[in-house]
Amino acid sequence: MSPPRGIIVSGASTGIGEATVALLARRGYAAFAGIRNENDAARLRASHENIRPIFLDVTDDASIARALGEVAAGGAPLLGVVSNAGIALGGPLERLPIAELRRQFEVNVFGALALVQAALPHLPAHGGRIVFVGSIAGRLAVPYVAPYSASKFALRALADALRNELAPDGIAVSLIEPGSVRTPIWRKGRESKDRLVALLGSDARPHYYRALEAVLRQTEVEERVGIPPERVARVIVEALTARRPRENYLVGSAKAGSVVAMLPPRLRDRVLRASQHRP
Repeated sequence: MSPPRGIIVSGASTGIGEATVALLARRGYAAFAGIRNENDAARLRASHENIRPIFLDVTDDASIARALGEVAAGGAPLLGVVSNAGIALGGPLERLPIAELRRQFEVNVFGALALVQAALPHLPAHGGRIVFVGSIAGRLAVPYVAPYSASKFALRALADALRNELAPDGIAVSLIEPGSVRTPIWRKGRESKDRLVALLGSDARPHYYRALEAVLRQTEVEERVGIPPERVARVIVEALTARRPRENYLVGSAKAGSVVAMLPPRLRDRVLRASQHRP
């Protein structure tokens, strides 16, 4: 019997990544789960025999190379890669240290592409699959979360260009664009409140403080009403397995968000302010 086909998923310790490797494992794939610590590795390894944790830091070229070496040594022919690892940073752009913006891009953009570049030589010449996990924030720039939005706009551009560059070889590239999802990203955002206030300092524009409070309150709503990560995982697996995968998959509230993104700028700004309950 031939070995199961393998798929790498970065950022697999929680949220969308964890749900994706769980679904792939149940469907008989060798799910190579990119994680950062032994506790997550042990937990995922125990959850299903088809989940194969690999230590993976997408901002570290040596870590990526070691992870791909483990995958190659595992004996499962690689079918695809899901570039899912990401972080979300925020704050008013006027007060945001450029180092924070660089950190955002190191993970969400450069790291996402670095993993794909390393995986491409291992994918089948025809039928290989690449999936980037983006966000509706890649179509709709969200005030006070501009670093995250900018990274997802950039990721969308990379996915569009790479799809065309690899099309002659029959390697499909899909971008998943979810709206609100119930993942730890919202809780982590609220836990960064002290850092954001420190960034503002005591002499910031008064409306920044009010706006940040409104945005942080909104994360509680998003966490409550967001779709479960398993729903996004099902779409990712569809992109990996469909005979003709789509270029873009809007998931959940992203469908409404994509309509807002096409509004005239002045109207779009009013809708965004109202949705965030901010001045």
